[in-house]
Amino acid sequence: MLKIGIAVFPGSNCDKDVYHVISNIFKIKTDFIWHTKEKMTGYDAIIIPGGFSYGDRLRAGIIAAHSPIIKEVKRLGKEGTLILGICNGFQILVESELLPGALITNESLKFVCKWADIQVNNNTIPFTNEFRKEQVFKIPLAHGEGRYVISEERLKELKNKNQIVFSYKQDNPNGSFESIAGVCNEAGNIMGMMPHPERACQRELIGFGLNNEALKIFESLTNYLKK
Repeated sequence: MLKIGIAVFPGSNCDKDVYHVISNIFKIKTDFIWHTKEKMTGYDAIIIPGGFSYGDRLRAGIIAAHSPIIKEVKRLGKEGTLILGICNGFQILVESELLPGALITNESLKFVCKWADIQVNNNTIPFTNEFRKEQVFKIPLAHGEGRYVISEERLKELKNKNQIVFSYKQDNPNGSFESIAGVCNEAGNIMGMMPHPERACQRELIGFGLNNEALKIFESLTNYLKK
């Protein structure tokens, strides 16, 4: 039986949303895992949800990156377990050095809360295999520190190794380098993204005329695990 864990920190606020998607829509056993957990076994994937872990003190994700659970996330990621970080989860993965680059205050210095178009640049990893390459879809954003930055040298590496998974199309809402909205590690089993797919997975949650294509992120993940 498949089992997915959701890491929960003081300040997480999208954990229940992710739980609903995985447990109720995809019918997969799902556990909340408190951040002090030092040993995790039997999980096929770990999701680090959005929110404001530790109130974003110091900077977003940095305190959570030193929680006991992250040592286990690093171990599992190295062993090939799928790890998905959404918004604050992305920030935590970057601060944990599981993903390259950094996420800093939006270029506008304002919190961004809106819908955006993002493009799928890499549809070959476990989180995107149900998308078409270069497919564009709408997805919600909600962040104050979502500007992705990285050195020129590392940026070239990301491009050469096809690690830029998602990019903002037309409008760059936070000033991210190359309009980057999500990246993965070289192996493709760890991915972080700033947009919130869990907020657009049901018709009841999206506006008129929009679709719930963001659901394909979780669909890709679960279908990959079922193979």
